[in-house]
Order: sequence, then C-alpha cells, then structure tokens
Amino acid sequence: MKTNSYTMSVGVFTKMLTNLSGLLDRAAAFCEQRKVDPTVLLNARLFPDMFPLTRQVQLASDFAKGATSRLAGQEPPKWEDNEASFAELKARIARTIEFVQGFKPGQFDGSDERDVSLTIRGESIKVKGAPYLAHMATPNFYFHVTTAYAILRANGVELGKRDFIGPT
Repeated sequence: MKTNSYTMSVGVFTKMLTNLSGLLDRAAAFCEQRKVDPTVLLNARLFPDMFPLTRQVQLASDFAKGATSRLAGQEPPKWEDNEASFAELKARIARTIEFVQGFKPGQFDGSDERDVSLTIRGESIKVKGAPYLAHMATPNFYFHVTTAYAILRANGVELGKRDFIGPT
C-alpha cells in the first residue's frame, strides 16, 4: 500500500504542533489568571518517572523534525533543549513548523521504501520509511503531544478534546 508520506508527516505534524502551541497559550493564561508560577506547569509530570511538560514539547518537536528529515533522505538537525518558558517552547514549535513546512512533496518520492537508519538506546536499526512513519515516528509524536495535554489538564488547565484536535 502506498502512503502519502508528505501529507502524513508535514500535514499532521503542522496541525498538531499548531494545536500544541494553542495549549501552551491556554497554560500561560491559566498561570496568569490564577497567579501560578509558570515553572510549576513547565516542570509538571504525570508520574515521577515521566518527563515534564517542557521535555514533552521538545520531544514532540524532535519527532516532527526528525521524521520529516529522514523521510526526505536528510539528517535531522540537532537543536538544544534549553527552553524554560512558555514563550520559548512556543518559539521552538514555530521553528519546527517552519522547518517541516520547508520540505516539498517531491522530496518524499520513494520515502515509503527508503531505508531509515536510527540509533535507539545505543542500537543501530534500519527500517523502511512507511513503517517508520506509521509505527514509530507518528505514535511517538502523538504520545508526547498527548502527554503534554494530559499534564496541563491534570494540573487544572481547562482544556477539552477540541483543544487537542483543533479545528477540522
């Protein structure tokens, strides 16, 4: 089965990162209205062994830029993970959206069958582009966006499913 890797990566990542940026707007407004120190939410976790909100956003960004780069046959850029505010996280999201939208559909030609090389926990693996996008990159991306949503919701930020999914 042939997929449209461009649409299923650039399109999906752009929409969900835009929604994630909106969630951060809501979180910042929540902190301002309730006089909550923003670092409380930025460092919040669902469970002690899970990453905090800041890292969840960084990882969502990493999966978006990493997947689009690899599917287009390029090495993903490495960015520092030094964001410490809602504004800085939103800037990272904007930078990620700009990066992924910089790819053209033709760069994804043959990406379903393109070998994608990764190192996971010190182990080098190769996987074809279509299964990489469907079974690794996209689920991981959604995991981190969903976890960011859940952290905010669990800490009292009034969010609903529509905020996560965004406009149709």
